[in-house]
Amino acid sequence: MNCTWPQNDEQMLVYHDIEWGIPLYDDKKHFEFLVLDCFQAGLSWKTILHRRAHFKKAFANFDVKKVAKFDDEKALELMQNEGIIRNRLKITGTIKNAKAFIEIQKEFGSFNTFIWQFVNNKPIVNKHKDSSQIPPNSDESDAMSIALKKRGFTFVGSTICYAYMQAAGLVNDHLMTCSRYKEV
Repeated sequence: MNCTWPQNDEQMLVYHDIEWGIPLYDDKKHFEFLVLDCFQAGLSWKTILHRRAHFKKAFANFDVKKVAKFDDEKALELMQNEGIIRNRLKITGTIKNAKAFIEIQKEFGSFNTFIWQFVNNKPIVNKHKDSSQIPPNSDESDAMSIALKKRGFTFVGSTICYAYMQAAGLVNDHLMTCSRYKEV
């Protein structure tokens, strides 16, 4: 039995089978996942995943340097983009997060180096047998949230950070019965 959250949605199943939970070490991918998780706040992952191609186009192929240069005019343009979630705070927050992301890269050499410290540079492997056992957050996601907020990030509460950690493979929350559990 695989993880239950993808249900029978084809895009969700492909995402689960190919990306979710695989440890990320690439800053561009880290930024993409942070953007998507920022927009997920208060919404379902399915809603975001089905708009992923629109987010990619709207946010300059997730090029953090380009997004950091977005101005008020660009934010207003994005507010008209029906392909993404048109939430002004999330749009301006993403631009703010891009700037903070670059500052972390400057300080640590890469965002990857910074973010992996929250799990002592190796994935946390959980042993959940049922999806009801998967927590919405953890001590590590609490610490990550606090650190990111101190560095100027927004829409990075502990629950969003935990979802990001799951997606980016900092934590393996595939069910033990899932075919992907041992693979990642």
